[in-house]
This record gives sequence, C-alpha cells and structure tokens, in this order.
Amino acid sequence: MKTLTVARISSLPDKAALVPVVLDELNVSFVSVDTVNWRDDYPYCPEVAFRMAWCPEGIVLHYRVSEQSVRAKYVNDGEKVWTDSCVECFIRNEENNVYYNIECNCIGTLLVGLGDGRHQRRSVPLDALESVLRWASLGNEPFEERIGNTMWEVALVIPRTVFATHPLRLMPDASLRANFYKCGDELKVPHFATWNAIDTPSPDYHRPECFGVLRLADSFTG
Repeated sequence: MKTLTVARISSLPDKAALVPVVLDELNVSFVSVDTVNWRDDYPYCPEVAFRMAWCPEGIVLHYRVSEQSVRAKYVNDGEKVWTDSCVECFIRNEENNVYYNIECNCIGTLLVGLGDGRHQRRSVPLDALESVLRWASLGNEPFEERIGNTMWEVALVIPRTVFATHPLRLMPDASLRANFYKCGDELKVPHFATWNAIDTPSPDYHRPECFGVLRLADSFTG
C-alpha cells in the first residue's frame, strides 16, 4: 500500500490557474499514476502524474497527462466523463468506507458522487460542483477524439462544501485513504491506470479497500 504526505497550504487559491504556480513555488512534487493492473486486456499506460495540497477550507489537485489520443465529448457536469480522457481521485476518511469519486475530463467537466461502493451512489448536487474552480490547458470546449500524442493538464480547487454530505477530516496529522486514476473507456485505445494497485480480474476503481494512505502535513509548506 502506497503512502503520500500531502502538503499543507495556508488557503485555497482564488483561481484554479494559480494551482500549478502555487505548487511549483512550494516544490510540491508530482506522483506517477503508472500501475497497470489489467495488462493482458489493457496494456497501454499513458504518462500520468498528480500532485495535491490541502488546507481546512478544501483541497487542490493538479494533473499532468501525455497520451496517444485525447477526447472531451462531455461538457456538462454530471455526465459520463470517465469515457473521455479522464483523471480521477477517489477519497475517504480513514475510519469508514464512504468515499467520494472526483472525476474530471481534460476540459474540466466534473462528476462527483459518494457512497460505500459502486452501487447506489449519490451524486453531489450540481450547484455544489459550481463552486469548484477549474483550469484546463486544452480549454473548455468539447471535441471528438484527436489521434496523436497530446499533453494536457487540469487543476481543481475543491472547497470543503463539496464534501458537506460526509465531511472529510481536513486537519493536521489526519490520515485519509485515496486512489488516483487515469481512464478513457471510449477512446480508440481504452486504458485503466492507477496509483495504488487493485487486485481484481477486470477494471474496477470502486475498491476502497485498495486505497493508499494520504497523511496530511501538520505544518505549512513554504
């Protein structure tokens, strides 16, 4: 099981485009998402990395991707973003199995739900998702699949109000459980990469028992 210490920042940036700048200034390193659990059926693994930080008001996420094709069909929050070029963070408190799935395609369209497994998940209300600040290097207009190697980034500023139904313990020295993913279910070459390994016969990201550990730093970074 992998463990990551998550940097603490003093406050959430007021623009998502500032997330890469803030994390660069604080020397927050990228972490690779390069585990291929289902290599026989889905051997392709894009170059994927994430980094994150936290404060009591919420979390920030920054993804960097290079892949052999890219698609952004969905532009409305709550749609099937996992079928596009998509990055994901599934996250929960240490002491229980209710987790959030935060899924974002390459133009910043979001899907966020919660529950204790794949079935009977509840969607986070769309008005709550409106509070999430997004920046995407490819812009925010939808497009069909583009074949050819493409590099892209997305950054998210996620206030704690998004987690209001089941609050995350965003406090010094807390431990959260999480996994990070890259997928593209309907791309020409479907793929399913993970940060922490998943031991199932076929792709299944809804495995909270396979999440790694996030340790929230107890002092400010920078």
